Amino acid sequence: MSFPGAIARAAALIEARLDAALAPLADEPVIHAMRYAVAGGKRLRGFLVLESAAMLGVPPARAISAAAAVECLHAYSLVHDDMPCMDDDDLRRGHPTVHVKWDEATAVLAGDALQTLAFELLCDPALGSGDTRIALVRGLAVASGAEGMVLGQALDIAAETAATPLTLDQIKRLQAGKTGALIRWSAEAGAVIAGADPAPLCAYATALGLAFQIADDILDEVGDAALAGKRLHKDAQAGKATFVSLLGLDGARAQAKALVDEAERHLAPYGAKAETLIDTARFVIAREH
Repeated sequence: MSFPGAIARAAALIEARLDAALAPLADEPVIHAMRYAVAGGKRLRGFLVLESAAMLGVPPARAISAAAAVECLHAYSLVHDDMPCMDDDDLRRGHPTVHVKWDEATAVLAGDALQTLAFELLCDPALGSGDTRIALVRGLAVASGAEGMVLGQALDIAAETAATPLTLDQIKRLQAGKTGALIRWSAEAGAVIAGADPAPLCAYATALGLAFQIADDILDEVGDAALAGKRLHKDAQAGKATFVSLLGLDGARAQAKALVDEAERHLAPYGAKAETLIDTARFVIAREH
């Protein structure tokens, strides 16, 4: 199956699992906000869960709850990140952000509920033994908390008032948490479910996550706001250092391409089974949004 077909199929499976998880919940504004926040998007993180699992012989039905879980976690992070106390964005995926469509209190609560739903989904017995589920829960907690995504977000906020712009190494550390940590967990999850060594997928996803962020910085500089579905050029307007500001457009593109090549090399042990994950890495730096 082609990469566009594979990611579309995964997105449909994830949508169905999310719908099933949200269907029993009460008809309240916060629930509507949860559904709104988790709708749409590329589903790249959930796709990485399903594809890494499939490469190791795990069918989608066994891994789907983990894929839905990381999409809930990611959606929560976007809801909170868009709020006035953080990035103060009014547009996400071409639609008003949750705090704009409802209010700030609803956005906080919807984000909180999506975060906890992620860990509820990881309790699904279909994912494997108790030890497997605990490993997934612990891994996502670390990736999303003070050692991962939240740390990256905190470093990003601190950079806005720093006396001097961040160095390249500091930006890499920031993005390894803010963007990279959830991407790493997503790629490793298939190995955890399969009971396989996650090291090659961890190395693949580490390179992939950094390439993804460099591509984001490039799109922020030269992308189309209508395609992106959000405001662009915010970092430049705030005077924040980015991969583009430090490396230049050509340098950033070359660095992203080198990282994709590195990601592909880490998949060598899997042979032809890794073809779709290789296509994923190439997609990351070729995307337009």
